[in-house]
Amino acid sequence: MQSKSFLVLTSLALSALLYGSSPALAQAPSLGSAQSFAVLGGSTVTNAGASTITGDLGVSPGTAITGFPPGIVTGVIHAGDALALQAQSDLTAAYNALSGSACTSVMTGQDLGGLTLTPGVYCFAASAPLNGVLTLDAQGDPHAVFIFQIGSTLLAAIDSSVQVINGGQSDNVFWQVGSSATLAAGVSFTGNVVALASITLSVGSSVSGRALARTGAVTMDTSSVSVPASSSCGTPASVVQLALGCGLRAPLLACTPPILGQLVTANVSGSQPLKLGLLLGSPLGTPAKLFRGCSVFYGPQSRNFGSFVTNVTGNDLFMTVPIDVIHCGTQWTLQALILSGRSASVSNALLCTVGF
Repeated sequence: MQSKSFLVLTSLALSALLYGSSPALAQAPSLGSAQSFAVLGGSTVTNAGASTITGDLGVSPGTAITGFPPGIVTGVIHAGDALALQAQSDLTAAYNALSGSACTSVMTGQDLGGLTLTPGVYCFAASAPLNGVLTLDAQGDPHAVFIFQIGSTLLAAIDSSVQVINGGQSDNVFWQVGSSATLAAGVSFTGNVVALASITLSVGSSVSGRALARTGAVTMDTSSVSVPASSSCGTPASVVQLALGCGLRAPLLACTPPILGQLVTANVSGSQPLKLGLLLGSPLGTPAKLFRGCSVFYGPQSRNFGSFVTNVTGNDLFMTVPIDVIHCGTQWTLQALILSGRSASVSNALLCTVGF
């Protein structure tokens, strides 16, 4: 029996094989255990007035959380406990992944207000100002990712807003801020604010997403933060067979039910020995493409979770699939593709419903 763990890989190679090359897309990082937190501070979290937090509230390595009540928290409060510490560790990993994303557009010196942007990675060497309305157009793709890399501060002016249109999800919008983020009075904001230092939410401001500060404080004043509904849908996890395998010694694919924030273990067995394989993941509804006589669930939004080589018997090769690329309540199809010279075999397809 062999065991290997795989990071998320881009699907460029297989896309070229089936369709020709395609441009790289922005990839959403895993928030890990920080996923359930609407507000997470590094030093303190303070509140004045009737603020509301829909989701968990935490702080670490600091322990001070003040102003709740009068503020209201619908989730669990973690003041310097082990879960808050782990969430900060996972937040650091997410911050580093965001800061390491390759820029698709340099916007240094530009105001975000009045712009309409499509999915991508937008970079500011210093401060990023928002004066007015920023529109993020997902172009019909519910998995579209928007990443903003900001060298110093994020400054959203009074009554400014960020809106996502055409099927986009606020959970897929990330603001990586090199120092501190400030939302002025009346700002309606969308996305996950991941700041190195502090976050300030002024009177009447709201965030559909998260306010996550690595080292400093999160300060609220009659404001609100709500974890996106897709992150707390409570959908039970399940796995059902969608289609049979095909080809010479078609492999059998089995996997554990996918739980948000955990790893899915996939097992490929009964295949040809010592052959190159790919583990594919495709959103439900992706058309099945004919590949060397076998139906493969693969399309423009599909991912190659990992490549592997079968063992000497073609059995019992275990892989771990990072579930962070799949969102709560959605359904994905997992399938293994085994390549052997001019022939190929394809595993059964498994329809996986992601649970909270």
